[in-house]
Amino acid sequence: MWQIHNTLIMDTITIKDKQFRISIPATEIQQRVKAVAERINNDMQGKNPLMIAVLNGSFIFAADLMRHITIPCEISFVKLASYQGTTSTGKVTEVIGINEDLTDRDIIIVEDIVDTGQTMQRMIETLGTRHPKSIHICTLLLKPEKLQVDLNIEYAAMKIPNDFIVGYGLDYDQQGRNLPDIYTVCNE
Repeated sequence: MWQIHNTLIMDTITIKDKQFRISIPATEIQQRVKAVAERINNDMQGKNPLMIAVLNGSFIFAADLMRHITIPCEISFVKLASYQGTTSTGKVTEVIGINEDLTDRDIIIVEDIVDTGQTMQRMIETLGTRHPKSIHICTLLLKPEKLQVDLNIEYAAMKIPNDFIVGYGLDYDQQGRNLPDIYTVCNE
């Protein structure tokens, strides 16, 4: 359960045992999502990319992104787990796989956040065995300070500091995904 506390200076919320403050308002998120979609529309013109959205966190981003995609495309979902609470476990487990034939397809992985890059690296390795024509990365958020692997992230809507965040699909122990803004944990 979360509660919103409005003040004149900033909005804060409490989710379970942590307080969060608003860091990226919904209006800015929507502007950035639209800008990324426009770049994809331009770069993928004449192609029919398959967007592979990583559940659970990217579902809101993927839905909003798809609303701005004007070229022919398809979408599928995969579920990978690497987080527990506020910390990445470092171990990636594929929970739900992909049924589509990826041979000679242009793939765009749609992720909510890339921090260490371990999850994304695992996705690229797994998808690469299925012989796609190309693999591209699209993420709502990128934490460049925390990145541990060399990735070509072509479509990053926003770069953020190495803070724990919640909202717009991102969660804290499965809570807060439904918040329209993105919040940063206070004093952690």
